[in-house]
Amino acid sequence: MKFAPLLRAALLVSAVALIPATTAGLAAVDGRAGPQFGRLIDVYRLVKAQYVEPVDDEKLINGAIDGMLGALDPHSNYLQGATLTRLNTMIDGNYSGLGLSVVMDDGAVKVVSPMRGSPADAAGVKAGDYITHLDGKLIYGGELDDAVAQMRGEAGTSIRLTLFRPGRDQPFDLTVTRGVITLEPVTWKLEKDIGVVSVNEFSRDVGVNVNKAIQDLRRQAGGRLTGLVLDLRENPGGALDEAVALSDLFLTKGDIVSQRGRNAQDNEYYKAESVFPGDAAKGLPMVVLIDAGSASASEIVAGALQDQHRAVIMGERSFGKGSVQSLFELDRAHAVKLTTARYFTPAGRSVQEGGVEPDIRVPQLSDPDAQRRNQLALRESDLRRHLVNEVAMDDKKLEGDRQADPRFKQTAEQLKAKGIEDFQLNYAIETLRRTGGVALAAKGK
Repeated sequence: MKFAPLLRAALLVSAVALIPATTAGLAAVDGRAGPQFGRLIDVYRLVKAQYVEPVDDEKLINGAIDGMLGALDPHSNYLQGATLTRLNTMIDGNYSGLGLSVVMDDGAVKVVSPMRGSPADAAGVKAGDYITHLDGKLIYGGELDDAVAQMRGEAGTSIRLTLFRPGRDQPFDLTVTRGVITLEPVTWKLEKDIGVVSVNEFSRDVGVNVNKAIQDLRRQAGGRLTGLVLDLRENPGGALDEAVALSDLFLTKGDIVSQRGRNAQDNEYYKAESVFPGDAAKGLPMVVLIDAGSASASEIVAGALQDQHRAVIMGERSFGKGSVQSLFELDRAHAVKLTTARYFTPAGRSVQEGGVEPDIRVPQLSDPDAQRRNQLALRESDLRRHLVNEVAMDDKKLEGDRQADPRFKQTAEQLKAKGIEDFQLNYAIETLRRTGGVALAAKGK
């Protein structure tokens, strides 16, 4: 079974700012576009007069807008009705369901990521899985909103998912029991003397919540916290302001990120000490975990801490989305998400296409399907019409992390026998312990 390449995290892989679509802004459109609009009107009239069946105006206008934005890049799109509502629910609300972020293109439903601790996560659904059937009914070729509606339902009820997973020869079934999904952007735990903070998405107050997490970890450790792991794996992004806030928690000087758009007067530079004073971790050695699912806001944080030598970046190369989207509200039920700028790390690097390269590459050996999934993983550079990096990228270099690393040879079964369920996290924790509290950061590559 083969599917066409799908877009990545269309709703959450964004740095979103609400901007009204003003009349003045719309009036700035080049007047030379008039003849082109005439051609559009001609096609509209032709369809209305000659198509085999009557066509609703709403359908034609929505199709024209979708086509216009679809010709730009993978992250510019038209949001209306249920799609816009789903974006707000994903960021703010609670609901009963499976706890999945999904996207559809060319008729196939793809899992962007299961929310950590959700029913789907507990049942074994993985990022990159394709859902082909719900309770035995084929959903390929249907509407995404219909599929989402079927997966939601009362807590305690079950649904059977048929999944196609890259790396496996045959589809397989998983039965998932729905639960009440309470979105938890930040979770944390203490592993003896090492704190582990997982940021699952960049929604409201992420910086504040991570700050609280660090204070709680210090309390749990009795003041003897010796290291910190910031886990950004499978985090598709979110609000730019929250990425800046999270970075500022650990940085005391210099740039965090710069945003450069079409016009020089619109360029912005975000500085340390603009949100939180001082270093919340007080110089503790830090490891930041990333993977192919770490995108946008996650890459801003990883890039800032890497360039400022505040943390060692560990895991797999990130997704490679170095663009910023703004949300323009047309009215209460319609909005346009439009790419308006590129962002750059403190050292002036763009992560567009290439992503953030970890200082220490560590594969996820505890997942038997991880290596094959990584070889087939979609990144920004694989998406049609993606923005090209201003600095030419070496395709061979981009594909280098899909090769097996000879240093890591243990199998998932061997790790399980040792009680290791998450090899990347275990490797990060053990690396911090080996430093013995000494400051840990890459000093250049």
